[in-house]
Amino acid sequence: MNLIKSTGTFGFYTIISRLLGYLRDVLIAIFLGTSFLADAFFVAFRIPNTFRRLFAEGTFNAAFVPSYTSELVKNKSKSKTFANQIFNLLFLSLFFLVLLIEIFMPTFVSLIAPGFVQDPTRIDLAIQLTRLTFPFLMFVSLASFFSAILNSHNKFAAASAAPIILNLVLIGILLVGKYLNDDLVYFLSYGVSIAGFLQLIFLYKFVKKFYVIKLNFKFTISSKVKFFFKKLLPSIFSSGVTQINILVGTIIASFQASAVSYLYYADRIYQINLAIAGIAIGVVILPQLSKYVHLKNKSKILQIQNKALELSIFLSLPAAVALFVGSEEIISALFGYGSFSEIAVLNSSKALYYFGLGLPAFAFIKVFSTFFFANHDTKTPFYISLIAVILNILISIYYFKNIGFIIIPIATTISSWFNALALLIFLYQKNLFNFNGIFFIKFIKIFVASIIMGMLFKYLISFFEYELAYDFNLKSIYLIMSVFLSIIFYLLFSLFIKAFKYKDINLKY
Repeated sequence: MNLIKSTGTFGFYTIISRLLGYLRDVLIAIFLGTSFLADAFFVAFRIPNTFRRLFAEGTFNAAFVPSYTSELVKNKSKSKTFANQIFNLLFLSLFFLVLLIEIFMPTFVSLIAPGFVQDPTRIDLAIQLTRLTFPFLMFVSLASFFSAILNSHNKFAAASAAPIILNLVLIGILLVGKYLNDDLVYFLSYGVSIAGFLQLIFLYKFVKKFYVIKLNFKFTISSKVKFFFKKLLPSIFSSGVTQINILVGTIIASFQASAVSYLYYADRIYQINLAIAGIAIGVVILPQLSKYVHLKNKSKILQIQNKALELSIFLSLPAAVALFVGSEEIISALFGYGSFSEIAVLNSSKALYYFGLGLPAFAFIKVFSTFFFANHDTKTPFYISLIAVILNILISIYYFKNIGFIIIPIATTISSWFNALALLIFLYQKNLFNFNGIFFIKFIKIFVASIIMGMLFKYLISFFEYELAYDFNLKSIYLIMSVFLSIIFYLLFSLFIKAFKYKDINLKY
């Protein structure tokens, strides 16, 4: 496996998906803004989409890949039997879970968005829309199972390209949005579930080379399958802690008008970088790391871990600096059109600023958790994540009455840094990770390159102050140009000071 090339493949399709997701969100911002329709749809979309992130973005991998890889190393036929047992159990569990929640949807939505309960119009609309979007959970979770099998065989392209389908379907609906009026939110909700089904079909075409579905509900649950499901719930919680924190934030934010929308738009921006700096790296290294853990090859394990962490810092740190210096200009240029007012820009940019301070921590959690998962340890990151979520809830609730929704990104960032540092400390204590000799030199170089890049980016957005103003229609072009110039400078400067070496692209792990 080539870490940088594999991460690049995964990252490329993920970036395409996120860019299409941005276009989708711009169209939503134009047609819905931060209205009650937007709030209701974002709750309906957030619930299954959070589960998608929990399952799809490395979490299902965390429990499945180490076990499946171990079986694959021993015997291919045994790995297929193991995979089939998992699929059948997953299919049954998801079917009854979706059915149960569809029946009790009013209670479920009231728990997820308690602030809507006092407004009959908002709560009724949110219930209707969530009923339409919730089947997406079953489709995308089964699709994640197929992705995990492909990732185990070091096939990352199809799995990372599948989410593009969701964005294409929703963009198609939004392009005819002006003819749908208030019914737009219903069509979007239908589109979410339809897209989930299409993703499932798309991935099955690729996975058939390694696995063919054999539905069989009369099976015995082996000790290996029991071990997998025992690991699955802790891994969902620990690997998906950032998404759980965001879901908690959505629940609390529902008590303030438009706050759900502000957080949603801010979330969309930093998730673009997190998709590569944390999620892609974690997904890519897990199969090889699991293999070398099984083979007890300590030198390879150390090499992969250090390079993964170094790459995560190289990608996340400059993005965090950019969000720190230009959050308002970024939100304005990307979403400040149509129904998306100047107040919405200001509030969303405040949320983005504080999320940006936590961006490296969000990425580190994904990478550090993977180090535990490769060693079949899902309990340690689970307990740490549980404490982090409790910390997040306590800070959010205690300060929400005084300072409003902005405490949610602040609390998420504080709890995420606690989570990342605690994971690192326990990795050291369990002797599962050590820094190599050149790591800290590389870190200093990356830090210097990021700060200088941030200074350039700050200069560019100041230079284009008029062109980036809220009322200027072409402001997104000037933002993209400023970002592009800053990225090029960062890469060239990093090569110059050897924070990044070109030869690393061809290294095999």
